[in-house]
Amino acid sequence: MLRKFYSVTVFSFCFVFLMTFSSSLDGRWTGAITTPDGMYLDVAYNFVTDGEELTGTADSPVGQVTIDNGKVSGNNFSFEVTVAGNIYPHKGILYQDSCGVDIDFGGGVFVHTTIHRDTTSLAYDNFLNRK
Repeated sequence: MLRKFYSVTVFSFCFVFLMTFSSSLDGRWTGAITTPDGMYLDVAYNFVTDGEELTGTADSPVGQVTIDNGKVSGNNFSFEVTVAGNIYPHKGILYQDSCGVDIDFGGGVFVHTTIHRDTTSLAYDNFLNRK
């Protein structure tokens, strides 16, 4: 009985460790945003983490902007992007293969979107690194 308890405990710790290790925010994440005025934008976030610091870029048809004031705490993250002089704070939660992101458009208007890990670019990057 005690042996079974230890086996289950060890398995549980290994599972939690692997889930934590594999859930990294680093990489390219893609999705779409529908702005409060109805504009539909395809977006891509290129996240780079260093401890609790989050940096990178955000791409859309409007252009590329840098990610500023980025922070990571466990599965929660936040950052800002500045587009045409306007600052848009983002707050998100990292899941296994997606992120839920709330974007503050000001005046109490928030837009929620879901972004997904871009496995296409990951496969392409891995291919390039093999050469």
